[in-house]
Amino acid sequence: QVQLVESGGGLVQAGGSLRLSCAASGRSFGSYAMGWFRQAPGKEREFVSVITRSGRVKDYADAVNGRFTVSRDNARNTVYLQMNSLKSEDTAKYYCAADVDGMATRRGSTYEYWGQGTQVTVSS
Repeated sequence: QVQLVESGGGLVQAGGSLRLSCAASGRSFGSYAMGWFRQAPGKEREFVSVITRSGRVKDYADAVNGRFTVSRDNARNTVYLQMNSLKSEDTAKYYCAADVDGMATRRGSTYEYWGQGTQVTVSS
């Protein structure tokens, strides 16, 4: 069983920055691919970013590419999402997810464990 706890969300003005963190329980964090997803009210959940086990390979949705950066610290069992140049359309609840098979896909269905989410609100 893996528990994921997100933090770092909040209210920020357009153009500002936030850094989300996701702390994972367990000893096998380094073997998981870790993804970030978001869901805005009335919309479907969408992929934001993913990072492979080692952290060497990262993938981003087009909407955030160049503005968001994913990273991980396997010694601290934590994955981060640095969000810069935030826009009102980034407003959503952000979730981290663990893929224990390490597939590092954009599909939410391949992730076995999910956090409770952290709210990000960007005011224009």
